Amino acid sequence: MDAMGELDRSLAMPDRKRQYNRRLFATIADRYDLITRLLSFGRDQAWKRRVIALARVGPGDCVLDLACGTGDLAFAAEAAGASATGLDLTPRMIALARKKASAEKSHAQWLVGDMCALPLSNGRFTVVTTGYGLRNVPDLPAALREMHRVLVPGGRLCALDFDRPEAAWLRAIYLAYLNVVGGTLGWLLHRDPDTYRYIPASIRRYPGARGVTALMEAAGFEDVRHVRVLGGLMAIHVATSGSSAARAGETPARPHP
Repeated sequence: MDAMGELDRSLAMPDRKRQYNRRLFATIADRYDLITRLLSFGRDQAWKRRVIALARVGPGDCVLDLACGTGDLAFAAEAAGASATGLDLTPRMIALARKKASAEKSHAQWLVGDMCALPLSNGRFTVVTTGYGLRNVPDLPAALREMHRVLVPGGRLCALDFDRPEAAWLRAIYLAYLNVVGGTLGWLLHRDPDTYRYIPASIRRYPGARGVTALMEAAGFEDVRHVRVLGGLMAIHVATSGSSAARAGETPARPHP
């Protein structure tokens, strides 16, 4: 069976993508920080600081960082004066975040959980952030509804991710570059060239900045906009949760597992 064909099939259905993500991110967790630095040309930390600035995080805010990885955005939120909770699907990522938190004297809370079914009460947070979470989530509309549910009315969402260039020629070059670089890094770090080819494969299925904007609005978010990063190869979405009236039909809070 063709490896890329198998990868595409793994991303085609939410349950299969969830299982694939669990395996993949458990494999790459210990090299996750290195990979994000390399693929961002060293700009990853600056982009994350920009997320915190665009979300207007400050003292008194209660921030939930989803797909938190090893905790960078949660730590940045704390540095801005907020309290922070990080959630990730991968237990190893949370273990690494807790280890970093201990070293940095952080008071952040850490949870293993699914963005599509958050084990958190309604209206608990003033800000939700995510770095590279939207593209990876198995069911993006469901995840956006959950983000809306856990935000207070008027709360802020700010999300950083790769974009899917609209111009076919640019998209082809971009994906080819990521495929080559991802394959090389996968071989060097894991002896498996397909490990980081997940990134271009996931971008092919991603709706792109305009599509994500439409999905956010459908989930009840208002004032949705996106900021182009790296010439439009990346994007930061910024949005505000709807009013209390718009939230009346939201799903009940999920119990803790």
